[in-house]
Amino acid sequence: MEEAIEVRQRSEDGMRRFIADASHELRTPLTAIRGYTEMLRLTEDLGERGQQSVDRLEVQSARMTSLVEDLLLLTRLDDRAPQVQDEVDLGEIALEAVMDARAAAQDHPVDVRVPDEPVVVLGDPRQLSQVVANLLSNARKHTPEGTEIEVKLRSQEGRAELTVLDAGPGIDPALVPEVFSRFTRADRARSGAEGTTGLGLSIVRAIAEAHHGTIDLSSSPGRTVFTVSLPLAGG
Repeated sequence: MEEAIEVRQRSEDGMRRFIADASHELRTPLTAIRGYTEMLRLTEDLGERGQQSVDRLEVQSARMTSLVEDLLLLTRLDDRAPQVQDEVDLGEIALEAVMDARAAAQDHPVDVRVPDEPVVVLGDPRQLSQVVANLLSNARKHTPEGTEIEVKLRSQEGRAELTVLDAGPGIDPALVPEVFSRFTRADRARSGAEGTTGLGLSIVRAIAEAHHGTIDLSSSPGRTVFTVSLPLAGG
């Protein structure tokens, strides 16, 4: 059994190194593709179909770049806790994320409830912002237009508790255990027109755990709730 565990660990370590190396190597050609795409747009007299092709090329290269950056973030989180340990007010993080979500998805009403006093945790503000943004994006992409989304924040017993809930159709109970696994396609769990990479929720879990926190999920028709719990600074 010990030998099997060691073999599995070596295999996982090798896979992580491969993903990290491949992601680094992909950065350069992707940067070149985006550069040449912009050059085409600025220097060539494109017809309507040519313009559409350049637009699609730009969108897909941006999507691939986002995927590469997500893979690199996951490999960094596998290796160590966040190097940045700032005092972060989760209330400000939640409010800013909701403002961005309202601008990006006007077809989904988003409400937010945060305490008047700061809810401070220690960690990387960029990563914590990504947690809320990913959860809001997940709710938006996999619920019908008009579905209400709500973000709540509270502090209790030395911990900050952030919840993102939506009134969508819910997630198939058989798929709930897989939701936080890497490359699990969320559109298998909930209806949605937009494609996903299957990394958004695994990144949320990795960031939460790197900050000594947890994430939980409960889902039923009409109510899906993701709850992130993090230790308060000095708690």
